[in-house]
Amino acid sequence: MVENRCRLVLIAPRVADAGELARQLGDALRGGDVASVILPQYDLDDRSFQDLAAATVPIVQDRGAAALICGEERVAVRTGADGLHIEGPVQALREAVESHVPKLIVGGGNAKDRHSALDIGEARPDYIFFGKLEGDIKPEPHPKNLALGEWWAQMVEIPCVVMGGQDAGGALAVAETGAEFVALRSAVFADPAQAAQVVAGINALLDEKAPRFED
Repeated sequence: MVENRCRLVLIAPRVADAGELARQLGDALRGGDVASVILPQYDLDDRSFQDLAAATVPIVQDRGAAALICGEERVAVRTGADGLHIEGPVQALREAVESHVPKLIVGGGNAKDRHSALDIGEARPDYIFFGKLEGDIKPEPHPKNLALGEWWAQMVEIPCVVMGGQDAGGALAVAETGAEFVALRSAVFADPAQAAQVVAGINALLDEKAPRFED
């Protein structure tokens, strides 16, 4: 059953060892509903990133979440991922949408303001992402991202993802904007041993207090 309220998106942490990352993601996903997991390349070379994706994509999919590869279209295709997260220029997003939708999910990041968000929206991605994948530098979500998410949710049908902060409780602030998804990274993975409990707690919080979407 797809939840009719804001859902969780996980940003994979900066872990270079493929086996360890697969273990951490698998543990976190046992905590409950997660819509998708975005796998950034960070500072890995292309071969190492492909090996990392090959080890983690099946784990994510087995837990019922969509595995999204950040940027590398070849890695997404070769590892059987569900989609792509594009943070480059709008033209790169446009080309990815034309080449891969609907076979793959294609989402667009790098929406810094309303003007750039509308440019991204014109490419017709499956979602738009407000914030940076490593933007969780404070406990609370960035106010600008909350404001952009609220504006977008009221104006545009394309779903939006808003980056949260280091405090898992900030997921509710994102949900209250009307955004369809909240993205978290360090809030979940700061202590990998507690990741499943954190995911469960976020889902319980959203179940209890997040606004519901109209059918």
